[in-house]
Amino acid sequence: MSLRDWLDDRLRFRQAAAFLHKKDVPVHRHAVGYYTGGITLFFFLIQVITGLLLLMYYRPSSDAAYESVRFITSTVRFGWLVRSVHVWSANLMVLAVFLHLAVTFFGRAYRRPRELTWISGALLLLITLTFAFTGYLLPWNTLAYFATKVGTEIAGDVPLVGKAVLVLLRGSEDVTEATLTRFFGIHVAILPALTTVLLGLHLLLVQIHGMSRPISVPPGGRSEPFYPHFVLRDLVVWVVLLGIVATLATFVPWPLGEKADPLAPAPAGIKPEWYFLFMFQTLRLLPGRLLGIEGEMLGVIAFALAGGILLLVPFLDVWAQRERSHRLVTLIGMVALAFVVGMTVWGMVTD
Repeated sequence: MSLRDWLDDRLRFRQAAAFLHKKDVPVHRHAVGYYTGGITLFFFLIQVITGLLLLMYYRPSSDAAYESVRFITSTVRFGWLVRSVHVWSANLMVLAVFLHLAVTFFGRAYRRPRELTWISGALLLLITLTFAFTGYLLPWNTLAYFATKVGTEIAGDVPLVGKAVLVLLRGSEDVTEATLTRFFGIHVAILPALTTVLLGLHLLLVQIHGMSRPISVPPGGRSEPFYPHFVLRDLVVWVVLLGIVATLATFVPWPLGEKADPLAPAPAGIKPEWYFLFMFQTLRLLPGRLLGIEGEMLGVIAFALAGGILLLVPFLDVWAQRERSHRLVTLIGMVALAFVVGMTVWGMVTD
């Protein structure tokens, strides 16, 4: 028995290859949207690889965190490149997740029987944002420290459980070393475990149900084999993205900033990263009190409700087969997208 036959007898890779050959991908003018899922997966793999490399030198304490990151960027061979790739790919991964969500939503790929695929994807969006939020503090620089302080204060505005949530996140009443160690544990242990489970479920559901045709594309159209046609083009996209990330990391390295000083005043015009800017700007525009409730608390409630609605979109779109419903759902999505983009841009250009 040859080595190939011995491995196939145990791994059944020939059966897997046969399945991939039978799997089809719809071909239409919107087919480019299918690549957004693979793009997100690519950036996640980059995060895993570079994160493991950084983990070899990083020390999660208020005294050593900043110095360990500075040691990585200044002394470790190609450490500056690994860190910069990690940060740039993290930002691009958030962008890719939002883009994948938009493509899925406007193509109404959440329709029966793909409700669970949508829910798992929405939860992965939440986990991605949590990854970004917890990872932002780890260098323990000034901007990260005070942005985390503002972010956890917003979480503390949640009705009834806000105080408990704030203490749970920070480990105390204020942002301290306990907050750093908690965020580190969440970032490198809890979130990767949750992501592995949800990502595995999401990919399994995609394999079971296949890729959905957008509502505007009639059924029974042309299709092509997933392997090797679509896979090879997906790999080409990955190579191009790797070149883009490497170029950004090399010529626009991510700055480390100054070490955080909890006793110093917050810098003027402190803002969160761009992916939280639309929430920050919205909360900043709300009045002190609205309808007898604190404006910031009302904003937090509104965003929580919006997240719940997003999660339940497949079940709320009860007239999925009606063209009128399709237009209404599309209109609501476009308004929400315009709001997020508009508030983000507004937050960027204002002090």
